[in-house]
Amino acid sequence: MLVEALSTSRFWRDTALFVLEDDAQTGPDHVDSHRSPAYVISAYTKRGVVDSTHYSSISMLKTIEVILSLPPMTHFDAAAPPMESVFQNKPDLRPYKRLSARVSLTDKNPEVSTTASRSAALDFDGSDRIDDAELNDILYLAIQGRPAPAPVRSRFVASPPRL
Repeated sequence: MLVEALSTSRFWRDTALFVLEDDAQTGPDHVDSHRSPAYVISAYTKRGVVDSTHYSSISMLKTIEVILSLPPMTHFDAAAPPMESVFQNKPDLRPYKRLSARVSLTDKNPEVSTTASRSAALDFDGSDRIDDAELNDILYLAIQGRPAPAPVRSRFVASPPRL
């Protein structure tokens, strides 16, 4: 609804909306535990394109700095590549049209399910009191209907020093 309203406003030609998952460190997806979905919404972004270029959160910051003609704040954003491949030169001023929800936004989890007792055993009274791996397993099983596969963890190994 926000994008639809923005894309029908007088500000659309001069606006870019950047959306990035805040913290994916303990909720790895099925490809790589370092991957986070990011969205760039603007009249100047390519519609219907999934760009798999390797960017970082700092690349998103760098892109915003470039758009606003701001200098880099640190050496990290100074060296980061901007997200150039998601943009086009000519604006597409067609407004976005929201889609209706395909699942109920008011349904609650059933009190009796294969994951209910495991969920009930978790302590949600404060932040960071739960076992992240347990919650991820519960969520994956509840959503996918099967146990979660082991996450792929990337690792960089330094070459041994030369003597």
